[in-house]
Amino acid sequence: MQTLNSEITQQDTIRVSALHALAYCPRLFYLEEVEELYTQDAAVFAGRRLHAELEKQEDEDWEELFLKSEELGLRGRVDALRTRDGKTIPYEHKRGRCHRDEKKQPQAWESDKLQILAYACLIESALGIPIEEGRIRYHADNVLVRVPLDEAGRAAVREAIQQALKLRQSPHRPPVTDNERLCTRCSLAPVCLPEEARLAHNREWQPLRLFPKDDERQIVHVLEPGTVVGRTGEQLKLTRRGQPVETLPVRQVGQLVLHSFSQISTQALHFCAGQEIGVHFISGGGRYIGSFDTRQGSIQRRIRQYGALCNAETCLTLARKLVMCRAQGQRKFLMRGQRGRKDVEGLRKAIAQMKAVLKQVPKAQSLDSLLGLEGNLAALYFGALPALVSDSVASELHFGGRNRRPPKDRFNSLIGFGYALLLKDVMNAILTVGLEPALGFYHQPRSQTPPLALDLMEIFRVPLVDMPVMASINKNQWDAKADFDIRGGQVWLSDAGRRKLVSVYERRKEESWKHPVTGYSLTYRRLLELEVRLLEKEWSGEGGLFGQLVVR
Repeated sequence: MQTLNSEITQQDTIRVSALHALAYCPRLFYLEEVEELYTQDAAVFAGRRLHAELEKQEDEDWEELFLKSEELGLRGRVDALRTRDGKTIPYEHKRGRCHRDEKKQPQAWESDKLQILAYACLIESALGIPIEEGRIRYHADNVLVRVPLDEAGRAAVREAIQQALKLRQSPHRPPVTDNERLCTRCSLAPVCLPEEARLAHNREWQPLRLFPKDDERQIVHVLEPGTVVGRTGEQLKLTRRGQPVETLPVRQVGQLVLHSFSQISTQALHFCAGQEIGVHFISGGGRYIGSFDTRQGSIQRRIRQYGALCNAETCLTLARKLVMCRAQGQRKFLMRGQRGRKDVEGLRKAIAQMKAVLKQVPKAQSLDSLLGLEGNLAALYFGALPALVSDSVASELHFGGRNRRPPKDRFNSLIGFGYALLLKDVMNAILTVGLEPALGFYHQPRSQTPPLALDLMEIFRVPLVDMPVMASINKNQWDAKADFDIRGGQVWLSDAGRRKLVSVYERRKEESWKHPVTGYSLTYRRLLELEVRLLEKEWSGEGGLFGQLVVR
């Protein structure tokens, strides 16, 4: 075998399975090997089950090996080695079907072919034994394909290794593949967002929905002070004072939200991190405290984020989109409130004034001037919002104007706690995607709350908090006494009130909203994550879709 040049031999080795990803799609290789992003879908689990079943087979001439060759620059675990007529043959097992040529003859897919050839080269280099061919078993149609190892095959492996090393040193993601069919079978489509990237470059594109289906895992709110969350086997264990112990299968839990003085054991915290369960903390007064950050892997994506958001013009452009999105949503909500009402003159005036101010937002030349416009829009919105409260609602629940912590009336205590729940979910989405929450583009560091989370929650304040809270008030769902705790001039939610608002908020997140640009529907719960991923595309050469979620 020909040896590679010194530049390659001095580099860290490449996984053979990474070459499979490279042959399938260079962007997939980059996401996995450079950005260290992985997902586990049904196909991945099915492949693991197949290999687990194969490992149980008792076959004396069957051997699994982990090999590494610094000379070649490869490492990998060979599925199986068999000896036939004195010849060593590597085997690769695939769950799916083989490729068929024009004559319907079974062939290996190009990515599978490169993978088995790379394993053959690795065995020759690491073990010093000649390999004449590799074999791939496609289990879906029970076909065995033979792939000869010749000089052309060795050259293809060397070329792939060079391409992989070059990509690993690049700061830029490769473009999405031209073969859309590959994207439909890719487990990383929800991270790559290939259809959204195509739409960003061609607004006439009709995207498929490759973003994952709705997350059906529970969001567990631990509201009772003194509750302890622990681990027992593959379950989370909740121990409440004076109540039976409750256990939850870990695969049914997506988030764990610890309110007040509830606690979590170190074992349970590590368990949640390993199972990708978000862990968040909210104070007894309804203030978001923080989240357990379990991000791992490459810093490459955050470096790109720093590079983009250190640019003043980029920040101003994104901030304009953000202010437009929030204020347009506020204005549309007020416009809805006109329906069926007799005295709407005040609403009409506020709506008209907001429209006039909105025209100035795209012209803002600095973040300071934008903050001034946003302040005017917020004052108009909250000044008109009391008109949306029904006359049939008890006077204690009417809204006199926005005030922050501590809340001075029941309405403000409701939306204040709602905003804390929203901030928690935005943080969960940011950490899931892997961005840096401390670096935003509009809000400046002024408290413990990460600026990027404050930025992104602006998009969802109206649809996820203002609208459902107003609807619940107008439906007379609140008990002015039992659901609130009055302490002098401060008004807080009681235990019963917190449970009720958590229920209202979580039900709202399960509702679907058709994205105005992509054209497909997602629950708000999924839209939170999608919006963070669309933000990242703004500095990845695929922008234009962020900040378009406006209430209709």
